[in-house]
Amino acid sequence: MSEIYKSQAAKETVEAGYRAILDAWPVAKEELRIATSQGETFVVACGPKDAPPLLAFHGAQANAATWMFDSALWSQSFRVYSVDVPGDAGFSAPVRPPLGSEAYVTWLDEVMAALGVDRARLVGVSLGGWLALDYATRRPERIERLAVLCPAGVGAQKNLLLKALPLLFLGKWGQKKLHQMVFGSSFGDVPPAAQGFVAFMTLVATSTRPRPLKIPAFCDAALARLTMPVLAIVGGKDVLLDSEGTRRRLAAHVPRAEVRYLPEGRHVLPGQAEAIYDFLRGAS
Repeated sequence: MSEIYKSQAAKETVEAGYRAILDAWPVAKEELRIATSQGETFVVACGPKDAPPLLAFHGAQANAATWMFDSALWSQSFRVYSVDVPGDAGFSAPVRPPLGSEAYVTWLDEVMAALGVDRARLVGVSLGGWLALDYATRRPERIERLAVLCPAGVGAQKNLLLKALPLLFLGKWGQKKLHQMVFGSSFGDVPPAAQGFVAFMTLVATSTRPRPLKIPAFCDAALARLTMPVLAIVGGKDVLLDSEGTRRRLAAHVPRAEVRYLPEGRHVLPGQAEAIYDFLRGAS
């Protein structure tokens, strides 16, 4: 049993739920399995094969299902590759190499090589935003455009545990309050088509063990290497990351940064697919 899951039964339940999500993908897709130095990587591909490539990275305790609805729009203009990051609740290898090492950069080099991608647009959320930024700071010549939602590694991490710990002892009511702190009170008000997805992501969150990590912060010099157009969308009420710090540092050090600050936004920012799509289609 992988250390990712709390039990073998939890692993089997999540994998069955993921398969159901994949079978309900809203547009035609391919499922790819790529051999890398970090083990097998699972990728969901959709959109025309000759369209410009777009790679999307989910956050911690998630998988490529994060992008199932966004990719329906993005695949109209791009070949979208939704990547299961190793070490999370997808079908990629259950390995978690140290963040900040060369491991993830090498891994992504290998994934892109297997996909036949020389240059790409990247999208990432939270930890996936950190992965996208980290790669772009090290391989800026390979990135056309970069869009990140609530990216880690720019503004300071907040200590949510101090607020969350008392709630963890208050049963379902405490879990609901913690959920609202991260996602906002309106996150549960979703259209019927997305309710299965939200239920699945809740299952993932309760069935997996979080990464015990302190996410490395990017220095000013690293941010300055982001010479491509960058869109960052952050929420003013994010309880995990300092969004004001993210906005300030990107504006100061990233030459072509566009930062959209949503004062009422939490750590999860639904409804941003069109804004990202418009940005990604822009001319370099």
